[in-house]
Amino acid sequence: MEYKTIYISPNELVGINIEKQLEDVNSMFDRDNLFLSVGDNGVLELNVNQVDVRSLAKQCDNEWNEPKKSLLQLIYNKIDGIKSYTITNGKRQFVDYNAERKVVNRKTKENDRSKYYYAQDNAFSKINNLLPNDFTNRIICGDSREVLHRLPDNCVDIIVTSPPYNFGLDYSNHNDSTFWMDYYNTLYGIFDECIRVLKYGGRIVINIQPLYSDYIPTHHIVSNYFLQKKMIWKSEIIWEKNNYNCKYCSWGSWKSPASPYMKYTWEYLEVFCKGDLKKLGDQDRIDISGEEFKSWVVAKWNIAPERKMKEYGHPAMFPEALVERALKLFSYTGDVVLDPFNGAGTTTYVAKKLRRRYLGIDISEEYCRTAQKRTNIHELPL
Repeated sequence: MEYKTIYISPNELVGINIEKQLEDVNSMFDRDNLFLSVGDNGVLELNVNQVDVRSLAKQCDNEWNEPKKSLLQLIYNKIDGIKSYTITNGKRQFVDYNAERKVVNRKTKENDRSKYYYAQDNAFSKINNLLPNDFTNRIICGDSREVLHRLPDNCVDIIVTSPPYNFGLDYSNHNDSTFWMDYYNTLYGIFDECIRVLKYGGRIVINIQPLYSDYIPTHHIVSNYFLQKKMIWKSEIIWEKNNYNCKYCSWGSWKSPASPYMKYTWEYLEVFCKGDLKKLGDQDRIDISGEEFKSWVVAKWNIAPERKMKEYGHPAMFPEALVERALKLFSYTGDVVLDPFNGAGTTTYVAKKLRRRYLGIDISEEYCRTAQKRTNIHELPL
């Protein structure tokens, strides 16, 4: 018989005489359905297969002596808190409840379907190279396409960036309101170099937002381009900014179905891999905690917008927490981090703080000076 085991710590059992009550409570249940046992260090193990929870609730209301009732109530609370189950003959089934939905011969069927078929015939080299010293831990002012052209193939572990939105924002010396095809052609030239310098197994994380007023689904257009370039789509993360002020900005057709604007309180992070979904690295260079991992793999990140944009003189910065999550989740300490649109330097700042090597590129001298000042704050050895 299989069971789902729930562990109850001694702290939860304070005031309950386990030795006296354990046998008594076990006698209430068919062992095939539920039984209690004591494990190491006084931990109580609640082993459950299937339970009539309504009947259990009624038993808790019976006239019992207090210790016994407390133990039974604790068991009920633990079982009722399990949300993954199905119901069979009035009982909650906690083991093999979804067995009928399991995929048999999963790997074989994935091969038959040709998993990420769109990237299977890529021509990426598997030989990775070192980033030259002249480009390591540097902030470089220049055109990203030209600077990246000077790098060898496969020398960057992860790219975290957010290209100019083309919304008409007032960047330092950049026209952010160009003809869309010119914008994309420029962007694609830089992305081509990014793909080339990215290591085999490396990741690229693009923060991007559609322009609702122009009806340009930028996140889809950019994602489609990476698919055409044989990159493997890994995930799409919603960055929920909870910026509800946007709903008061513009309405389109007010109180009319003619052409209302849809509002976005979020942006997207599109994540792609080069050649392989798995990125190998040393276990001792992992710096993400268990709690961080469990929270961040849920692909909706609630992070407030950057509050210091005026301080840094930049109109469209993502917050440090966004970069921290991306780097900890998708890279190792010591990896090389690239941002070809480095702006005021959030990516390079966080990369150094998290003991990664970095290369930031931006066409604005003003932004590069700001980024350099921010990065110099951290004098930690890399």
